[in-house]
Amino acid sequence: MKRPALGTALVSSAVLFVSSPAVDAAPSAGACPEEMALVGATCVDRFEASLDEIDARGVVIAAHPPEKPVGKAMVRAKSLRGVRPQAYISQKEAALACKNADKRLCTSAEWQAACGGTPKTRYPYGQARQRGACNDEGREPLAAIQKDKISPDTWGIDPMNDPRLHLVPGGVARTGRFDRCQSEAGIHDMVGNVHEWTSDESGTMRGGYYLDTATLGVGCAYAATGHDRDYHDYSTGFRCCRDAAASPQ
Repeated sequence: MKRPALGTALVSSAVLFVSSPAVDAAPSAGACPEEMALVGATCVDRFEASLDEIDARGVVIAAHPPEKPVGKAMVRAKSLRGVRPQAYISQKEAALACKNADKRLCTSAEWQAACGGTPKTRYPYGQARQRGACNDEGREPLAAIQKDKISPDTWGIDPMNDPRLHLVPGGVARTGRFDRCQSEAGIHDMVGNVHEWTSDESGTMRGGYYLDTATLGVGCAYAATGHDRDYHDYSTGFRCCRDAAASPQ
């Protein structure tokens, strides 16, 4: 907001200065929950999301298996180190999981700011790709579980939502496992591992996944826009954002 100029008024030959309204202080690091990092005015989950199943009162029933679609379960997002992130989730389901955690999906702009930092870099850790820094050279899971050779039928909705795909060794990694795959704000796995839904109406996913971080843009610029908001498969994951609280005056 542009700060207004000081105004003046004459009263009984005296000059009175009219002060401008107070300007909100910028958020500080303490404006975010512990599991989130501050990027500009936005809190961003440090790790790709996993899920808890909850009841109608919001009480946790059990951890949701990350290799299974959400289906009819009511779920809440959480951000934890050292767990397999949730896959098999659509943008609509991810948005609701964030909402149930009093968060929301990140916009594309927020996501890219969290990944590339300031100044903007191509990867979370810098401009040049460092082989092995992120989980971006994983094993093809479909080939690992298919008895027959991969064919066009392999890429159908049912085969690509097979829960076994999430458990293939050399595929998806536990959150924070690739410790060099970290942004300047301390946010992990923004390139590789699982695709991350954003709030874009077009259904944009960012960052690529463990088999591809370059076909649709490189590193932090990767953007997959070819799926609708109900789509999910073994590669689709997410993380949450929320607005940071302003520092007290």
